Amino acid sequence: MARAVGILEVYGLTCAFVAADAGCKAANVTLEVFDKNKPAHADELPVPLLVTIKFRGNVSEVEAAMEAGIKAAETVSGVVQHYVIPNPDDPGVEKMLKISALDKF
Repeated sequence: MARAVGILEVYGLTCAFVAADAGCKAANVTLEVFDKNKPAHADELPVPLLVTIKFRGNVSEVEAAMEAGIKAAETVSGVVQHYVIPNPDDPGVEKMLKISALDKF
């Protein structure tokens, strides 16, 4: 059975680190690589960079990590979107979880 994935998109890299730290401390999860996105309307956002955190583990642990991550992110710059995929069994989903634009300029 595939491990669940929690996808948490927040405003800014600092917020991502704070949320990831809170999630990992709250639950037995691991992290996939962070990803980033600078949308066309970035200047209208609270922070002009969106960062995606990807928690992995069993469903209940991922849900606990997401809850802690969301709570922490809301104290910094905020949450854009969040979603839990309980059983990502498609190889394409697994491949997409490894994508990261943080190393690209």
